[in-house]
Amino acid sequence: MNSRAAREYERRMQRAAEYRAARESGDPQGYLAQLRKEEAEASQSRQVSDDEALAARARLKDNAARADFLVREAMARGDWDNLKYAGKPIPGLGEAHDPDWWVTGLIERENLTGLGPKAILLRTEDAGLDNRLDHVYTEKQVRDIVEDFNQRVIEARRQLLGGPPVITKVRDVDGEVERWHQRRTAKAAQTARDEDATAEEAERRSWWKRVWKGTG
Repeated sequence: MNSRAAREYERRMQRAAEYRAARESGDPQGYLAQLRKEEAEASQSRQVSDDEALAARARLKDNAARADFLVREAMARGDWDNLKYAGKPIPGLGEAHDPDWWVTGLIERENLTGLGPKAILLRTEDAGLDNRLDHVYTEKQVRDIVEDFNQRVIEARRQLLGGPPVITKVRDVDGEVERWHQRRTAKAAQTARDEDATAEEAERRSWWKRVWKGTG
């Protein structure tokens, strides 16, 4: 027996006990009249509840229709054309939750440097570390920068001053050196291709000039 059936059974048993008590007191008809009145009130209450539920669903439907209309109207007016991230991925979407996202965003938007807790500063530095490494010229410089970065990450993890947790990972020094070489090689190859394309374009223009002048 489920809970609803159990409650119904208990209610019926209570009604039966009340009816027996009314008979013994000599007023069963009065009890039945009171019972019918209570059932009528309960039925009316259920009807009101049903009507309220229907009205609530109608309001939700109307609100949804209105929202859809407003969205379509705004699109027709072009209110959402040329938005900042139109056709582009939204920054940070799909990444792990950052409890200090608003501080990080403020630092990035305002291009602030040297401000904020170490955890925030290290995350900002980590995001731009590859670019920093790409501007040095020797493998030793790369190793020194990465080792210094790793040391500061480890020290920040041991901090006892509170603040946001340090979630920045240390970098593998040898791995970063290898990636640095790969980026340099790729950049050099791209530069060579660009130079070849420029030379070919210059040669083609020179040929057309000679043809135009009748000397080609």
